[in-house]
Amino acid sequence: MSTSSLRVVVTGLMAQYPLGGMTWHYLQYVLGLRRLGHDVYYLEDTGDAVYSPAAGGSTIRDCTFNVEYLARVMARFGLADRWAYRFAAGASWYGLAESERTAVIGSADLLLNISGSLPSADEYRRIPRLVFIDTDPVFNQIKLSRGNEQFRRQVDAHDVHFTFGERLQRTTGATGQCWLPTRQPVVLSEWRPARPRRQVFTTVMNWMAKARPKIAAGRAYGQKDVEFLRFLELPGRVAPTVLELALHTGRARQAPRGLLVERGWRVVDPEALGLDFEGYRDYVESSLAEWSVAKHGYVQDRPGWFSERSACYLAAGRPVVVEDTGFGEALPVGEGILAFNTLEEAVAAIRAVEADYARHAKAARAIAEAYFDSDAVLARLLEEVWRGD
Repeated sequence: MSTSSLRVVVTGLMAQYPLGGMTWHYLQYVLGLRRLGHDVYYLEDTGDAVYSPAAGGSTIRDCTFNVEYLARVMARFGLADRWAYRFAAGASWYGLAESERTAVIGSADLLLNISGSLPSADEYRRIPRLVFIDTDPVFNQIKLSRGNEQFRRQVDAHDVHFTFGERLQRTTGATGQCWLPTRQPVVLSEWRPARPRRQVFTTVMNWMAKARPKIAAGRAYGQKDVEFLRFLELPGRVAPTVLELALHTGRARQAPRGLLVERGWRVVDPEALGLDFEGYRDYVESSLAEWSVAKHGYVQDRPGWFSERSACYLAAGRPVVVEDTGFGEALPVGEGILAFNTLEEAVAAIRAVEADYARHAKAARAIAEAYFDSDAVLARLLEEVWRGD
């Protein structure tokens, strides 16, 4: 089939989690596909409660804030008539009228189920190609290998499977799917390297995405908290350099804020900073660079995962100092991207960025252009989807 002009449905969690980083994660698929000339719609049908900053957590009582947020995002990018959202309580739909939504689904060529955010993909089987994009490698494969039949049915409902774990096939056991490597597409024109910056290393993070580690073959696969504690003393080792954490409170209540501040971390509330989709971009662009750990499971199995957030820092011309997950086999490391495994390596990487900032900043943007440009990432993905047709 020709991929010159397709009708594509993109799924995600922009309304369910109205947070800046989540928004850009999914939005750049929509914007990137539109840039390639495709007819793109965004559809969110998770069947779950929404996260509400006003409520301070998840709720099924009211989705007004979430719907208004999604409508504002889509209108901002000229997509006011190209979205639909179903609220879990009462199965109420917003956005496209039912007749329009049905027509779009009935005429679509392709559905991208990003992060497995659409649990009922089989209900959209009338679309010729259903694509699963795994953005949480290792953890999703553990669910499959441990016999989670509901999740396996969800995954197997798709025709093609991609993963952000670019070396996954060599690092995990067989799950029955062919996992094709992909990465976060970034719409480069939306990220502005020339913006003024503060002299601060930053990141936006959750302390724990899940309450319990996954267990497979007698090994525990933990979250970011496990890795972060290994680098707790880092601020004292790089002083007076400032390390700032925009730490989400609603989904990370276990974070030991007092301990972090005591050890020299600057901890800020992303919601108080107004980190919606515009505020998030401003925050990234205002940073000197990023410093971040990865989930323990990624570090342990080294699937080659690279953060969609870090890709945005690169696009903004901001170097990233990030914990190694094996991504050096797919991306250049040493300039722009500096990987670390130990506290000493983290200190050295921060000092290297500070010692020759202009070189690392230039390299960061160059890497984004060469490896994360949405035009190239999404064109390659579509070629794989339709390979053989």
